[in-house]
Amino acid sequence: MRTHRLFGPRGLALPAVALLLVGAAGLCAQSRVLTVVAAENFYGDIARQIGGDRVSVTSIMADPNIDPHEYETSVDDAKALATADLVIENGGGYDDWMDRLLSASPRPSRQLIVGFALSPEKLPDNEHVWYGVDNVGAVANAIAKSLSRALPQSAALFSKNNQVFQRSLAPIKARMAQIAARWRGAPVGLTETIFLYQTGPMGLEVLTPFEFQKAVAEGNDPPADAVVETEKQIKERRIRVLIYNEQTSSAITSRAQDDARAAGIPVVGVTETMPPGETYQSWMLRQLDEVRMALGGSGS
Repeated sequence: MRTHRLFGPRGLALPAVALLLVGAAGLCAQSRVLTVVAAENFYGDIARQIGGDRVSVTSIMADPNIDPHEYETSVDDAKALATADLVIENGGGYDDWMDRLLSASPRPSRQLIVGFALSPEKLPDNEHVWYGVDNVGAVANAIAKSLSRALPQSAALFSKNNQVFQRSLAPIKARMAQIAARWRGAPVGLTETIFLYQTGPMGLEVLTPFEFQKAVAEGNDPPADAVVETEKQIKERRIRVLIYNEQTSSAITSRAQDDARAAGIPVVGVTETMPPGETYQSWMLRQLDEVRMALGGSGS
């Protein structure tokens, strides 16, 4: 009795065809690119560093000239979120507009990372958790795990890139420790709360009334007595440096800068959004260097 062997395309036996199909599926899985949407560009940068060529990252807030508290979403933002595999937001009331966009385009398979919820170190009434180095490390760990769940074939790559990222945070901590060793207790002024995540670990003494900082951070006018005290501290040269948020400027904060310069007090600008052409690490290090120089030198 003759047996008939079944053949597939180009004369290949069906078992061989099946092996080819399995191999092709594996290659497709390996080459798949995950879509990541970050509310803020510093989170997008971290995702890009960890995901490498396995991710395509869109950062919604990327302009350091725009006040993040006044951001208005667009149709393009909604379209990007609708197809995202992973979404990263800050949370804590900072970017509530993201939650509205996500609710408008539900997607069961989409993963969500909320930086504020993951951060081990949170200051009262202060949602700017990305200025805390340990907080960023926790977010990076979550990004690596989420990407690995979405693309298990590349889990080893994501883990390796995350290890590199975690090590790259060490110079930031070292710079802060250097400033603390030389300038602990130095009095400084802040126009808003964002930099408290770094003045605290560095041991700098913030004299500006918290009510002034908080009001500016929320886009409100500070209480009159807080404004008077802030101006008095500057004019009497009670602070060594004035650190201001370039993205939440107002007539009051501009006057504080002018007064500081008139009094010969160094003024250092910081931003909420990462400037173009920088990484999270280079951004933090540059600002710390500017603060260190304003305090009086290299600190060596």
